[in-house]
Amino acid sequence: MKMRYLMIPAIALSTLAASGQMEAQAKPKTEQKAQGGHDHDEVSLGKFKAGDMEIEVSQGHGKVKAGKESHLVIKLPYKDKGATIVRAWLGTEDRTLSTVGKGAYTASHDDYDIHATAPDPLPKGTKWWVEIEKPDGTKVVGSIEPKM
Repeated sequence: MKMRYLMIPAIALSTLAASGQMEAQAKPKTEQKAQGGHDHDEVSLGKFKAGDMEIEVSQGHGKVKAGKESHLVIKLPYKDKGATIVRAWLGTEDRTLSTVGKGAYTASHDDYDIHATAPDPLPKGTKWWVEIEKPDGTKVVGSIEPKM
């Protein structure tokens, strides 16, 4: 009877080890990201104007879908070492039914990663809206068409 209880965990561990899942679970996420940079595919959306700045933008997590999380990467036209506050949302400029994501600065890429959930339903004319608050307190807002 005891032998059967020892065999079940041993079989489960050998199956996990063979599939590579055990190794992936053992590595912290920070290590996995550090090896390849951003851990998801990104598509360039181009550039847009916010105030007097031209901002470079990429979108991750595939196409924007109602009620699903999307990813935006913002590259500012200046180096600030994370001192700027960057926020983004999907939808309309007034943020109705939108969740606003706050950017996390990535020093290795000198950019900001932002995750935001699209409203459900998506409003007509949905855009990525980006608010940039510079270290001096100045705020500018701009928008760009998402990949739908």
